[in-house]
Amino acid sequence: MADLVFFSGTMDCGKSTLALQIDHNQRARDREGLIFTKFDRAGQSVLSSRLGLETEAVEVDDALDFWDVVVDCLTAGARVDYVICDEAQFYTPRQVEQLARLVDELGIDVTAFGITADFRTELFPGSRRLVELADRVEVLQVEALCWCGRRATHNARIVDGVMVVEGEQVVVGDTATATEGVVEYEVLCRRHHMRRMNSHAARAASPSPDTLPFDLDACPVPPRR
Repeated sequence: MADLVFFSGTMDCGKSTLALQIDHNQRARDREGLIFTKFDRAGQSVLSSRLGLETEAVEVDDALDFWDVVVDCLTAGARVDYVICDEAQFYTPRQVEQLARLVDELGIDVTAFGITADFRTELFPGSRRLVELADRVEVLQVEALCWCGRRATHNARIVDGVMVVEGEQVVVGDTATATEGVVEYEVLCRRHHMRRMNSHAARAASPSPDTLPFDLDACPVPPRR
């Protein structure tokens, strides 16, 4: 029986590494598949891991139809035993429905990987639809860590060193934009995400460069607008 499985987690928890490992295991058993990704850190048409591993992939845009791509491959005589989808949070809900159709009507295993919530702690549309439709939702067990050492559960957007909670949902990190400045991302525990206390702010608030402020008084809750 084919399944639609969604592996979710924060940044730095090994999603892309697991995607590459699953592809390796499948190919080692003489199975053939397709790999898709979107907005990968290494550029277009590549699935890459922070460990330095990478492989070619099909770049996804909003116009891509997964059903058409797979059916075209099958019609041309190729085998498609499985589909791996990285950065699935950026897919449209309609595209997630196409992935579910591949499982149900063609019996193809689909494994998707993605971040569940954005820097505002709001669900990505693609992730929301995956949670609604997936046969299984798995939370990756490799824990990313906040700067304080606690388990990181939230993704933060950092602009010129300052954490922000407003703006476009999708902005590529490690870039400079005319409107926002230098954009980076950092994983935080819930407490420090809610208090807008990223590592830059923690260092600025610390009386010593060797000591970070873990107490709540040094991490006040921002006033509501």
